[in-house]
Amino acid sequence: MNTMKKMRAVLAALAACGILSAGTVMAAPVELTLNESVNLALENNPQVKLAMLDEMRAEASLDEAEANRGFTLGYNYSMVRAKHEGFSASNDFSNSLALSLPLYTGGRLENAIDAAEIALESAKLGIDDTRQQLRMDTTNSYYSILQAQNQVTIYQQTVESLEEHLRNVKAQYHVGTVAKSDVLRSEVELADAQQGLIKAENARELSVSSFNNVVGLPLDTDVRVTEELGYEKYDLVLADCIAYALEHRADGKQAQLAIDAAEEYKSIAKSGYRPTITASASNGWSDTDFPGTEDESWQIGAKMSWNIFDMGATKAQVRQADADLLSAKEMARQKLDAIQLEVRMAYLDVQEAEKRIHTSQVSVDKAEEDLKIAHVRYRAGVGTNLDVMDAQVALTTAKMNYVQSLYDYNTSKAELDRAMGISI
Repeated sequence: MNTMKKMRAVLAALAACGILSAGTVMAAPVELTLNESVNLALENNPQVKLAMLDEMRAEASLDEAEANRGFTLGYNYSMVRAKHEGFSASNDFSNSLALSLPLYTGGRLENAIDAAEIALESAKLGIDDTRQQLRMDTTNSYYSILQAQNQVTIYQQTVESLEEHLRNVKAQYHVGTVAKSDVLRSEVELADAQQGLIKAENARELSVSSFNNVVGLPLDTDVRVTEELGYEKYDLVLADCIAYALEHRADGKQAQLAIDAAEEYKSIAKSGYRPTITASASNGWSDTDFPGTEDESWQIGAKMSWNIFDMGATKAQVRQADADLLSAKEMARQKLDAIQLEVRMAYLDVQEAEKRIHTSQVSVDKAEEDLKIAHVRYRAGVGTNLDVMDAQVALTTAKMNYVQSLYDYNTSKAELDRAMGISI
């Protein structure tokens, strides 16, 4: 509840600052944690609202199915003027109330209610599934911003390092200890790094816009993420992850419910083989004068109807229901296989990214040391400018690989949570 209040406060602050107005150009940045971002998305994203509307429709369908099992009361009123041969024209005014109640329908109404209840349960699971998917999308978008920010920092560090090196090269060139080609090559490398910085800054802006779209903020909102792109070891084993997913995945449960629903529809089709019994009662009034309430009559009784022969229509409906049931079973089996595959792929991606984190961290340490050595050797006149450029490129690449491995690890964990069906 506190988080929801905080989210509403954020939106109110945005509106007060003018972020939510079309004509706004400048506004204060909005700082968000990952949990706040997920809650904001759950509150604003239309996919969750659409899933809730599906639940509303399922509830209405259940109410309709339950109402069909109850009694119905109807009222009829008629006004007729007629002339028969040998008689003068006469008026006839009549009123009637009719009450009916289904006593036995061969299980059709009961199975329809059961099917509607299954549909409602499936719709509720659909909300859970949508929320979990949205959490993963929000998490990935959040980490995309972090990745982009880290890449901007890396290019900024690269530009600063190359600027410092260029000043050193120019100083040595002015005293005649290095060739003009060293200055030119250093300037080219600096320009390339500046190009990379521009692209990284643009990528950050795009990642923020994508994030805003997911969480339901205006696309031009300046979002500042407050967490770091870090690493926390994932201790679960693959077998436990798969077992958890098979038990908890919402779409896996929906696939099983689809089988249950198909069995109910098969029972509904079979009800055509059985009779139906309906109780009824009516009361009527008629008169030649308006409003026709003088002569009263009533009746009460029960009616049984049995469709003994229908040219095989009921049999065909049962065959269709059989096919639907077999199809639901095959789709459920396919869904369970897909769930296991998704968990396995996400788990292996987590393991791979974890290994790359360790190796890329070592590469960064080695590359930093190599660059320092290259700078010292160049200043001492025993190394070449090419050695410095190559070492700088290697360091930038190593840092990029390290950031990429952290991003892949965190997003793979989010995908594994989604694949396992971990609830919010």
